[in-house]
Amino acid sequence: MAPELETPDSPPADDAHDVEQAARGVANKLASRARHVCLLIGAGASCSAGLPTLAGLQKIVVDGLAEPDKSLIEAMFKTWNVEACLSRLRRIHALLRGDDQLEGITATKARELDVEICRLIAAAVDSSKSSPESFKSLASWVARMDTTRPVEVFTINYDLLIERGLETVGVPYFDGFIGGVEAPFMPDLVEPRDAPASRALPSGYVRLWKLHGSTNWRTRELDGTKRTVRIAATSSDGVAAIYPSDEKYDEARRVPFVVLMDRFRRALVEPETITITTGFSFGDAHLNEMLFDAARRHPRSEVVALCYATIPDIVASEAATTRNLVVLSPTEAIIDGRRAPWRSRADIPGVFEDDRLLLGDFAKLAPFLAREVAQPNG
Repeated sequence: MAPELETPDSPPADDAHDVEQAARGVANKLASRARHVCLLIGAGASCSAGLPTLAGLQKIVVDGLAEPDKSLIEAMFKTWNVEACLSRLRRIHALLRGDDQLEGITATKARELDVEICRLIAAAVDSSKSSPESFKSLASWVARMDTTRPVEVFTINYDLLIERGLETVGVPYFDGFIGGVEAPFMPDLVEPRDAPASRALPSGYVRLWKLHGSTNWRTRELDGTKRTVRIAATSSDGVAAIYPSDEKYDEARRVPFVVLMDRFRRALVEPETITITTGFSFGDAHLNEMLFDAARRHPRSEVVALCYATIPDIVASEAATTRNLVVLSPTEAIIDGRRAPWRSRADIPGVFEDDRLLLGDFAKLAPFLAREVAQPNG
């Protein structure tokens, strides 16, 4: 199914896009009861609530360490981001014994740095210090979505802003864990096809999938088996499970990430799926490929990329030949493969002001969804 953001009598190819028509098209698609609605929420959404960017997070980590650890991690950040750095420390911890060293790091030091970096990250993204208003608006919208299939919210953020928003509004959700103290991850319940009928969750439960882990995930030994669990609250107790993507030696750590990434891939290609990306800069090649592949190869799956600033080159290149990939930025859009600026028009409060589309800003998108996307219209 080709995107419907513009009607068959769309303006000529050399004309501009109609911003009101585009915004209304997105709202109408999300309001359809038959649609499978997915959101991919990136770091930009948390930044709108006052939390640091990835670069800011890495600076906080470096500034929070004492020498010589500070110089060591600062040097590692020149090559790897914080997730890759943590994965490297965990590999070193697993591979070395005694006083053996790799790059000047012993197994003991690797473990100490892992714990300390996770503590600094948890403190930096503590959602209790931020404004959750946009996430409450998101939850208010989700609460009204009476769709035949559950709304699925995917995020690469570690913070608990989405959970706070859902719980404040009273929206039931399932995040792959069952329990309240040290809740174990339940892979068989993540994929609906694998869940026993007696344990299947209703579609009214929002699915919240944290693709890169969370500050309140830990690895624990339960009944003699190591498992990833969600603890009752963020604490400095142990190492947070933050995207150990290549830890083949530690199945307990890897399971949630492998299962949730597979869920993301499957969700994208379900028929009549519309996926909205917000706060996502398309800097993750793995996620990019899954998004682009779904839009490219599955005509009944659509992706709408909302950009905070300019359109990334990788997205522009893909959208030029992929009709099911729609890109909306403050000053221009790519719709049906055609890149053009917005047509000049009067302001639409909260949507289009001062000749700029505002929906690439999560702080504007969430209230728009809560306000404009009404009860499903079938």
